[in-house]
Amino acid sequence: MNSATPAPGQGWYFGWNIVAASTLLTLLTVGMRMGIGPFFLPMAEGLGFSRSLLASIVAVGMLFYGLGMPLAGYLVARRGTRFVLLTGTAIVVAASIWSIFATSPLTFLLSFGVLLSTGLAFTSPVALTPVISRWFTRQRGMALFFLSTGSMAGIAVMTPALTWAIELAGWRMTLFGFAVVFAAITIPVALFVIRDVAPKGTDQLPDQSTAGTARKSLSMSTLSFSDAIRTGPFWKICAGLFACGFSMNLLGTHGMPMLMDHGFDAMTSSYGIGLIGLVAIFGTLVMGRLADRLPRRNILAAIYFIRGLGFLALLIVGTHFELYIAAAIGGLVWAGSIALSSAILADLYGVRLVGILYGWAYLSHQIGATISSWLGGWGYEVFGTHWIAFGLSAALLFGAAAISLRLPQMGYAQPASA
Repeated sequence: MNSATPAPGQGWYFGWNIVAASTLLTLLTVGMRMGIGPFFLPMAEGLGFSRSLLASIVAVGMLFYGLGMPLAGYLVARRGTRFVLLTGTAIVVAASIWSIFATSPLTFLLSFGVLLSTGLAFTSPVALTPVISRWFTRQRGMALFFLSTGSMAGIAVMTPALTWAIELAGWRMTLFGFAVVFAAITIPVALFVIRDVAPKGTDQLPDQSTAGTARKSLSMSTLSFSDAIRTGPFWKICAGLFACGFSMNLLGTHGMPMLMDHGFDAMTSSYGIGLIGLVAIFGTLVMGRLADRLPRRNILAAIYFIRGLGFLALLIVGTHFELYIAAAIGGLVWAGSIALSSAILADLYGVRLVGILYGWAYLSHQIGATISSWLGGWGYEVFGTHWIAFGLSAALLFGAAAISLRLPQMGYAQPASA
């Protein structure tokens, strides 16, 4: 075993360095892709675009963010994590510079919507999940939950930081500054921290290393990618992530307008939505410990079910106290579904396939996000109520909870045709 990677109980385990660095990259990546809000009005005004035009470009960007993830997962499996991170960084820098000088809707669509989203997909959790899954067996759930913490921190930290920078220097200089900071952090991480080859026995205790783990999947050596995508558990994970993406993006895009339409002022509405992200940071740390001690499918089902109740609660809250209570409870389960889904994929199909499978599964997350962005606005304009979109979101989450309970507890997945 490499001296830099001592076994548990013999010193600091290097895998946690990879987790910390990956969490920081996720903070930047998700913070930029999901924190479009501060850029939206300054970009529309500076470029002379209508809100609907810029919103369409952002929606295309969300879709390409999802489309880039299967490709990222494939390249990680073929070329390694370092190659994908460095390629993604180069794309992010080039796209940011092009976006600064873009003036027409087409060039801004290609630069900010397509190219930047693809670069961020290459540096997203999809590219980092496989290396973490290789380095962790006993504490895989906790390690992946830390990665989800980066996503929540990205939304909580990057949104005010970008708002401040745009007010100080404008959106173009802010986007350029982000590209510089992103490259300054990602390149050293890729070169000096990320290591695709994990030590023998990973993070297992000495008395576990030879016995293996109950979560290890026989499919690691028997299933190909084409076989894996024909299994029922893979599509159950996809169905859950579709509901996850639908709900998360619906709240991020239409949560504040919904609360304001129900009588809350703008600041109170923003505090309610922001509280969800803040509590989610702490919720991921708690659930990360539970994920390695309790059946993961049961935790995943509970997350979807409680989140569904939270969407219904947000529709009926009438006082500030009720809003903050609903937001705090919803925040506890806001980020866990993605981490648990990736951990379950690694459990069932092995770390060899987890990158590309997670990439394709996450595409369903972004498809749900794209649909909810449109439905939230259309449903209110046509029917005059938010119950259409938010009620459907709750129904999808309840369905995802039921589907999650039907995931295998351990062992290997059988092809759907079997």
